[in-house]
Amino acid sequence: MDTRAFPHARVRLAILDDHELLLDSLSSWISANAPDFDLVLTAPTWFELVQSEQFPTDLVLLDFQLQEPVSIEARVRTCRAAGAKVIVLTSLDTDESRQRAFDAGASAFLTKTMPLGEVMETARRVMGLESSPEQPRDWRPLPSGATRHARPKLSQSEGEALALYASGLSTNEVATRMNVQYETAKTYLRRVRDKYARAGRPASTKSELIRRAAEDGYLQ
Repeated sequence: MDTRAFPHARVRLAILDDHELLLDSLSSWISANAPDFDLVLTAPTWFELVQSEQFPTDLVLLDFQLQEPVSIEARVRTCRAAGAKVIVLTSLDTDESRQRAFDAGASAFLTKTMPLGEVMETARRVMGLESSPEQPRDWRPLPSGATRHARPKLSQSEGEALALYASGLSTNEVATRMNVQYETAKTYLRRVRDKYARAGRPASTKSELIRRAAEDGYLQ
């Protein structure tokens, strides 16, 4: 969906989660607090999602773990092939599960412990929307001088190194892909971490760096 061409359009949203109580809670919260999203489809099973007349939507919130024997890779790739972006929302927060989701084409990987306000802010960034002034904000204080969700200004090389590294490549592989020395690639990534730290958005670990890359659109 091109939100620049249709600035008043609402993002058509689907949610797949086999915990029906959680599905109901998500649906109620989004309907009440995210007016820029149109929740047109909720499904407790994969087959109900893909067989719905509402599928594909612009964005799918997708549970990582389902009882059905359909891999996360198959589900994400099917959604992407149909034209939907995917945010994986899960209680299984491991490096392996993250990597599998991103390798399959997910735009973000979020844990179910995150406040729903932050989940939908990530959804807005994935869809290229402005932050909603009506969204409830996180109450936790930021470091002095920092701005919430500030996106650091990265150079072209820093952004490329971030995208490659967050996609699962090692620093050596990033250097090879960019045709630079290992120390140069390492310097790019160190600068990226420093800039995120100054913005009050820690990225000291690889999992944090992957999350920042997804939040800021480097994993499209």
